[in-house]
Amino acid sequence: MPDEVVLINAFEVPARDAETFIAAWEKTRDYLRTQPGYVDTALHRAITPETEFAFVNIARWRTAADFAAATSAKLPWFLAVIAGLSFVLLMLAFRSLLIPAITAVLNLLSAAASFGVLTAFFQWGWGTSAFGLGAASPIEGYLPGLVLAILFGLSMDYQVFLVSRMAEEWSRTHDNARSVLVGQAQTARVITAAAAIMIAVFITFVLMGQVDIAEFGIALAAAVTLDAFVLRTVLVPAVMHLCGRANWWLPRWLDRRLPHLAIEPPAPEQSARAPWSALV
Repeated sequence: MPDEVVLINAFEVPARDAETFIAAWEKTRDYLRTQPGYVDTALHRAITPETEFAFVNIARWRTAADFAAATSAKLPWFLAVIAGLSFVLLMLAFRSLLIPAITAVLNLLSAAASFGVLTAFFQWGWGTSAFGLGAASPIEGYLPGLVLAILFGLSMDYQVFLVSRMAEEWSRTHDNARSVLVGQAQTARVITAAAAIMIAVFITFVLMGQVDIAEFGIALAAAVTLDAFVLRTVLVPAVMHLCGRANWWLPRWLDRRLPHLAIEPPAPEQSARAPWSALV
């Protein structure tokens, strides 16, 4: 097959160890069946003139191009699932249709930008020589799905932290401009500080000298940088300020049917104190 790699291994095993060898080979075969890109393997046996067993192992694996094609075919479904779940959870938390939509679109923009940085760094070779990672090479086929999953998780964390403060102010004042301003002012420092820590951790992956780990670190470092310093603290407040009261709109019929999910429990009401004169 043009999209497969065939590996052939020959072993000479004494007759007394043949059964042990076959048992070990079967365990190895069962493990390989769980690995991505594995097709099948077969063990052929013959008896040599020296009355020893000769084993020939033939294994077939899909090439990187074939594995990347299979991953790319499933990537739209993967995106639909994580974006859809994020939309539903944010809609339940903030009783809004626009906020989850803005979040999903900006998360996809952040992912696309980080993949652009990753391509320039490794596939075009702009940064591989500077960090001693060799020549330019293709991106690992499994990396996009892994980076998307982690990126959506981090982005949701920052978004919930930012918008929950805006929603708290909105429920108190019903002033969208003030809600956006207060939410951004009170959470921006925490978001950027947390992002700076994550960026420092991800950049250290480059120093390990392994290309696949370095790709993972650069992709997440670029994604978190764009998300925290551009999207979450600039674009999200700007878009929400322009959208006005539409940020907090949810059809009544839908609001009645959806369960209520609070990010934080409501503050207990303070009991009214009786006047001092009434206690005398």
